[in-house]
Amino acid sequence: MLIKIASILILFALFFISIQADDDKLITSLPPHKLNSLKIQNTDNLRSTCSYTVSIRTSCSSTRYTRDKISLAFGDAYGYQVYVQRLDDPSSGAFESCSTDTYQISGPCISRICYLYLVRVGSDGWKPESITVYGYYTQSITFYYNTFLPNGVWYGFDYCNSGSIAKPLGGLCAIACTSVLCYICNMGFNL
Repeated sequence: MLIKIASILILFALFFISIQADDDKLITSLPPHKLNSLKIQNTDNLRSTCSYTVSIRTSCSSTRYTRDKISLAFGDAYGYQVYVQRLDDPSSGAFESCSTDTYQISGPCISRICYLYLVRVGSDGWKPESITVYGYYTQSITFYYNTFLPNGVWYGFDYCNSGSIAKPLGGLCAIACTSVLCYICNMGFNL
């Protein structure tokens, strides 16, 4: 009897995870939108920080290169945010058409990334194709832009309240983040 219950629980968990992965693919294929303002969170007094890898693919139909200032912000439904004031470095050749640039970024430990915005300031223009964020304690997620960014406004995605990207509803997942606990919460299980 115990083996039967364990088997049912494992099958349920695998089914839930597969549905969750399909939802992430579907929701991140919606078009980006303009955000009137984005409140940048102060992260000076963090107790713990996590490392993220951000991979940015520039469209082949983008301008050949850009000298524009590119800023990035992403976060979770609980208000934890990673903000990078300036990703670009005009002397490095970043954001050339048909290229992929990868950045290592530190910031607060995020439960599950559900929003990502970019802002471009300058006159060259830039068309990102996609941005993928990888983190140790969070599932990777890809946001598909494939459109020229407007100048001077935050532009991107916010799925935090959509229900399509599930988030823990409270309990330990909302309070604490240890390596095992974050992994369990980010897989969609609420404690």
